[in-house]
Amino acid sequence: MEQHLLTPGPLLDGDGNLAEAGYAFSLVKRYDRNAIAVGKSRIKEWDYYYIGNEKAGLALTVADNGYMSMASVTVLEFGKFPCETTKSVIELFSFGKLKMPTDSRMGDVVYESKKKGFRMAFLHQGNKRRLICNMENFTKDHRNFRCDITLIETNGKSMVIATPWKKKGHFYYNQKINNQLAGGYCKVGDTMYDFNQNSYAVLDWGRGVWTYKNTWYWSSLSTEEDGVPIGFNLGYGFGDNDRASENMFFVDKEAYKLDDVKMDIPMTAMGGPDFMKPWTFRSSDGSIDMRFTPIIDRRSDTNLLILRSNQHQVFGYFDGVIRAGEREYPINHKLGFAEKVFNRW
Repeated sequence: MEQHLLTPGPLLDGDGNLAEAGYAFSLVKRYDRNAIAVGKSRIKEWDYYYIGNEKAGLALTVADNGYMSMASVTVLEFGKFPCETTKSVIELFSFGKLKMPTDSRMGDVVYESKKKGFRMAFLHQGNKRRLICNMENFTKDHRNFRCDITLIETNGKSMVIATPWKKKGHFYYNQKINNQLAGGYCKVGDTMYDFNQNSYAVLDWGRGVWTYKNTWYWSSLSTEEDGVPIGFNLGYGFGDNDRASENMFFVDKEAYKLDDVKMDIPMTAMGGPDFMKPWTFRSSDGSIDMRFTPIIDRRSDTNLLILRSNQHQVFGYFDGVIRAGEREYPINHKLGFAEKVFNRW
């Protein structure tokens, strides 16, 4: 694959198509919702944060998907008995009312529903991000949730990709900011989860116009090795990625572009994917060679006939190597996630 580095300028041309497809290490293209040529119901905009360490994880999402908006909280435990709790707030016919920022480097995201006892805010405070949330009746036994998390970038570079579809006016502009150093806590009832030690976060910032039916594969790791932040973003499965992959490896202050990747998920006797068996991750050029051992599958399948979202976000341990910048970096039993998601939306 010949990877194309994006140049600064508007993301879309006068017809609402991508002006240029490719990758970058920052948001060099300017996203403008007003330049989109299709109807508001097709526009997808979201901010997703995952914060984690070896003991616990926290996922926070705010999304405006045109015909609906959603805010979601997931708390994960990675102890002897791995488990997760998720609750979402959904409202219909948002059509951009959340006013999601056009750049990840500025602007706040606030989602509030007093009727449902919920407030989530993603705030910029200088060189820090602050994530605050309060949710009543988070669990089935009516325990409340709250969190206050601060994030600081450690690398300065990120994974950015502008991906077209062959359908006019359809595109995806995506940034993943790995290895953000986390501090703070979340609390479920009287149970406290501490994110002040060896805790890192990733931001998945997405803006675009998606086709109706898609499947994507995504995997992310943000951790450290001998006190040095390391991580990766790996993914594929949608759009036309002839100009660039979204695969990138981060170590300390450096970011290395990777080529293709294939996530092999074992199959059951019935022919479907067995998400809880070990996966393999490989690239054709040998730069990626890893084994992924799952410990928990955060799965959901919302089927409304015309609309459907079948998600398997699997958390587990990565072992293997990534070769980048003429070096070989061992990945020794590091906790991250890999997912396969199918949408009709």
